[in-house]
Amino acid sequence: MTDLQVAARQLRTAIQSATTGLVGREPLAELIVLAAVAQEHLLVVGPPGTGKSAVVRRVAHALGGRYFEYLLGRFTEPSELFGPVDLRKLRDGTVETDVTGMLPEAEVAFLDEVFLGSTAILNTLLGVLNERRFRRGHTQLHCPLRVCVGAANALPDDEALAAFADRFLLHAFVEPVPDEQLEALLQGGWRSDFATVADGSALTHLDLLGRHLRDVQMDAVRPALADALRQLRAAGIRLSDRRIVKAQRLVAAATVLAGRLQAGPADLWPLLYALPTQAAQQQARQALKDVFALAEHPHLHHAVEEATLQPRSRLARLTEAAQAWLSAPDADGPGAEAVLREIDANFAPEQLPAELAALRSRLAAGLAATHDALPT
Repeated sequence: MTDLQVAARQLRTAIQSATTGLVGREPLAELIVLAAVAQEHLLVVGPPGTGKSAVVRRVAHALGGRYFEYLLGRFTEPSELFGPVDLRKLRDGTVETDVTGMLPEAEVAFLDEVFLGSTAILNTLLGVLNERRFRRGHTQLHCPLRVCVGAANALPDDEALAAFADRFLLHAFVEPVPDEQLEALLQGGWRSDFATVADGSALTHLDLLGRHLRDVQMDAVRPALADALRQLRAAGIRLSDRRIVKAQRLVAAATVLAGRLQAGPADLWPLLYALPTQAAQQQARQALKDVFALAEHPHLHHAVEEATLQPRSRLARLTEAAQAWLSAPDADGPGAEAVLREIDANFAPEQLPAELAALRSRLAAGLAATHDALPT
């Protein structure tokens, strides 16, 4: 196994640890890691109480490194994010900022209600996000930021704020857990209240993958990416030239997170998350149906499934769920009956992939044995 594959698997383990009990929020956790490897930023839009902050905190804890979080408001001062003026140096006539423990020192950051920041805050943030540079007075320093997650209840209507939102390459939209998953939400929420996320050291693996980003061979997949963009334009969905170019970073990040350096058609699914609105993403799922039919990923299968909503994209998740039950039937997680029902709902018997067909047979046998062992 190569160093790239080991790093990708370690990040998958970190994601699993971070999402214990957080029903339906696995795609968001995977997108945070994808954004970090791509060295881009993620905007999460959704109503309050949908677990946005919990996911970011848990992923940050699993990754390790310095974490900064702040809830912005109309009266938030720049010093609350970037640090106060160093009074000792000010007495000597030098305006420098003490950034100790503040955003300029963070490796993972979460800014809730990000669009409520003042013009001064947003302008300074642009430098931190785009260039990883903090400038204020005599203070100029490089920021070690891997990823910033911004959160809001809705996309802004204001043109200036919309331009700021465009600096977040990935946009994710979250909704409350649907009715059919309420039991899982209750069970998972109870578990997550007492769960402990392991202290992370995955940041080194993330950095390893990030360093390999430039080594990804994109030539073979570029024509397919260009064709997908033409299909989006034909459907009335347009991306700026800047976002089109940067979308390649997401494809490359998906590739290295799969443990590979050769991008292919199966890695084009992150293009959906580069679309800035929920309506555009919903429309793109249909416009790119044939492109997304090839999508798959061994470690980010929840994000792939959320992007494409196609049976093939569910293959990795169902395989993992079946293997998990077979290795620990009494552990928390999807029961064998639930996994069997979902396999049958997504694949006709003649279309069932061989590996999943074998796992289905073992599941059915294990479930039958469990029922036979129950007292009558």
